[in-house]
Amino acid sequence: MMRPLEGIRVLDFSTLLPGPMATLILAEAGAEVIKIERPGRGDEMRSYVPKFGDDSVNFALLNRGKRSIAIDLKQTGVIDRLRELIENTDIVVEQFRPGVMDRLGLGYEALSKINPKIIYCAITGYGQTGPKADVAAHDLNYVAAAGMLGLSAGSDGAPVLPPALIADIAGGTYPAVVNILLALRQRDHTGKGCKLDIAMAENLFTFLYWAIGNGEMGGSWPVPGGELVTGGSPRYQIYGTSDGKFVAAAPLEDKFWANFLDAIAAPRALLDDSEDPVGVRATIAAIIAARSAAYWRTCFEGKDVCSVIVSTLQEAMQDEHFRARGVFANKLESNGHTINALPVPVAEEFRANTISETYPKLGEANKDFGLD
Repeated sequence: MMRPLEGIRVLDFSTLLPGPMATLILAEAGAEVIKIERPGRGDEMRSYVPKFGDDSVNFALLNRGKRSIAIDLKQTGVIDRLRELIENTDIVVEQFRPGVMDRLGLGYEALSKINPKIIYCAITGYGQTGPKADVAAHDLNYVAAAGMLGLSAGSDGAPVLPPALIADIAGGTYPAVVNILLALRQRDHTGKGCKLDIAMAENLFTFLYWAIGNGEMGGSWPVPGGELVTGGSPRYQIYGTSDGKFVAAAPLEDKFWANFLDAIAAPRALLDDSEDPVGVRATIAAIIAARSAAYWRTCFEGKDVCSVIVSTLQEAMQDEHFRARGVFANKLESNGHTINALPVPVAEEFRANTISETYPKLGEANKDFGLD
């Protein structure tokens, strides 16, 4: 079956995470992705550790199935050297600071004169305009600036470092892919491309819909540890077990809450937790703490309790459910080594049946495009 993005060419000027993951998703759906890298060193992520073959495993995971061109973007006449590629490209992805591509002569205005159909996606932290457009920052800074970090709290009351790069992926990668696909559909109607301004920090507000609603209409701006999903309810909690593991309990609805209380043999008086949520939480915590994780796993099995034992990543990757669905069926190969390929959220119907893939060596496609 033909994949939906076959015949679409992408020039990827991005590095590190947000852009490369976005183009990985496009490649998985059939697009030809050509990664533009600096000669000699390439994408900064190639140098990271641990290594997988000649380059870092991070780079390999994010750039499988792509091609690589090594070219100095600062050299005179670079746009002329890339002109044929630009003429036959559908999408450009970059994540430099605002104005950098313009100074290189490769901004949207310059490229659209060569190819009016080009869709130009620029991913930045704060967007192409505004007072913070040129502020240097990383994922943690964007999560903090958007008010998301302030809703998490550890035992000492301080915000907790997120275990994932939320702004890069949820604020950068996914919005980039969504808007690129929308732009392709619009181009079907108009025949023209466009410039997409993807700002990671502002895209995080989407995830705070409930907090914004509480504040704007309820007059109660949320605080860490005090709301339904930030630790204020016994029905949405992490409870420690007797063997140092944890139960992630989320029986929010009354029917699940009743099932949960029955499963842990808690007093029926706890059904109404509205009067004293702190006391109910303490009682539940004491019950869970008296038994091992294995005991609670057995108690929850086959019951609608919306509760699970917290897995390590290694345990999760071996989980029979994910294995049955083939989440890690595809493999990545390099220099005789094989690891699991990074799963991406592209439906099975739109992906190739490839089992093993590789990632591009720096500049390996230069000759193919007459850039030696």
